[in-house]
Amino acid sequence: MKLIIVTGGVISSLGKGIAATSLGLLLKHRGLKVTIQKLDPYINVDPGTMSPFQHGEVFVTDDGAETDLDLGHYERFLDTNLTRKHSVSTGQIYKAVIERERRGGYLGKTVQVIPHITDEIKSRILELGEVDDPPDVVIAEIGGTTGDIESQPFLEAMRQLRLEMGSENCLFIHLTLVPYIRAAKELKTKPTQHSVKTLREIGIQPDVLLCRTEVPLNRDIRQKLALFCNVREEAVIEARDVESIYQVPIQFHKERLDDIVVKQFALDVPEPDIAEWQGLLKRMNEAENEVAIAVCGKYVHLRDAYKSIIEAFTHAGIHNDVKVNIEWVDAEDIENRGADRYLKDVSGILVPGGFGERGIQGKLDAVRYARENGIPFLGICLGLQSAVIEFAQNVCEIPDAASSEFNVKCKNPVIDLMKDQTHDGDKGGTMRLGAYPCRIKPGTLAENVYGCEKVDERHRHRWEVNNKYRPLFEERGLTISGTSPDDRLVEIIEVADHPYFIAVQFHPELKSRPNRPHPLFKGLVKAAKMLSTGSAVEARPAINT
Repeated sequence: MKLIIVTGGVISSLGKGIAATSLGLLLKHRGLKVTIQKLDPYINVDPGTMSPFQHGEVFVTDDGAETDLDLGHYERFLDTNLTRKHSVSTGQIYKAVIERERRGGYLGKTVQVIPHITDEIKSRILELGEVDDPPDVVIAEIGGTTGDIESQPFLEAMRQLRLEMGSENCLFIHLTLVPYIRAAKELKTKPTQHSVKTLREIGIQPDVLLCRTEVPLNRDIRQKLALFCNVREEAVIEARDVESIYQVPIQFHKERLDDIVVKQFALDVPEPDIAEWQGLLKRMNEAENEVAIAVCGKYVHLRDAYKSIIEAFTHAGIHNDVKVNIEWVDAEDIENRGADRYLKDVSGILVPGGFGERGIQGKLDAVRYARENGIPFLGICLGLQSAVIEFAQNVCEIPDAASSEFNVKCKNPVIDLMKDQTHDGDKGGTMRLGAYPCRIKPGTLAENVYGCEKVDERHRHRWEVNNKYRPLFEERGLTISGTSPDDRLVEIIEVADHPYFIAVQFHPELKSRPNRPHPLFKGLVKAAKMLSTGSAVEARPAINT
């Protein structure tokens, strides 16, 4: 197994995840089997209990792991489904070591950071190669920034792995910042020098420098970085700012990053076939039409909270030959100032997931505005629950209809916990998480969009549609078009005689890919395009293409 370790220096948020998975894409298109792993230094077991304002989106895998949003980038670029083994945190490492110590697994030895913690870290990486169809290359991204006290055990573990595996099997890539001082019109290499110096003090010598920069690196800068950081000049790679993250693999290939990796590992593989990827970029850049779609959420001031939604709209736009302009609308603003002020000029509305009561009335108002004005609509998770509550209040005439999540004494909890849904008080990992099957009702918009009658989608929620009200909903015109195979859980709802009104209990954005946009997003963008261009919009448009 070949191991590539990606570290970061100078500042955070340089894009280690994008860099790591872009390299993975290039190696995959050279015929190699590639997998990728995120090692996060925080002590939380996972980001499942973190605020979206602190951590951004929680990305959920098929097997129900709550992970960092970088795993979403990994899946989208590599077009693969990852598992809980691909997301490791300090909390998981220490939890495993302490539990083993309590069972007597260390035979009375004093448990220490070295070797016990570092051994556990190494085992999490190496086990990715201990499968029936092992990968040729494992890419491990170390979260945080070089010099952080939290990441030291991870870096020490990586130093040990390099020693054990040899440089022919283990390669270090360091992503760093080369800032451009506009007043002096100069690039500065000193921050990178200090970052590499810190790594070398730990015992790690980078093989490749990925240099984030606003402007091109001239040869003098490359030679200076190579000399003071002890790397070859050709291994100083320019990672210039680009308009789209999907341009990064093309940029790295032009800089011959994948050639450097292949050469060090002595791999006999062909040049990467990236024609399809280049075609997607070309189609994205040449889109002539634009559509405005409002995302009415609770965390819109931090875009990373909706990272997969943003990317799903990008994918859907590519395949509809339009650019999707997302209008970010705070649900509380709608609640305070009215829906028409924010939604009158958009061609589509999406109400995403979330937790808690704040902003709920604004979401209900957004749903009603879309339903009554014929604006294409997609509700996700809490978006479905909001659509059900709004329908119950304004169509079924149940004014106090609500969710027991917000009002435990609600007399008409149209959204409620199922009778068998109990937990011991822990918040993390106690929701319905991961992929579950959904049976789709024939002849519905959902079937039209998906083109099949059974799908598997990823969930992250606890409350469900209350089955007690289902007969009334359907009598008043709400179609329940998707359920669990046993018909106990409502998965998809839609409203007839509407251009595109559909809501789902799961998170479709988590399975969207650049080459395979999710059908629900593709359908929403297509319906929005039809509305914005003045095309005839039928009650059941031929969305599936």
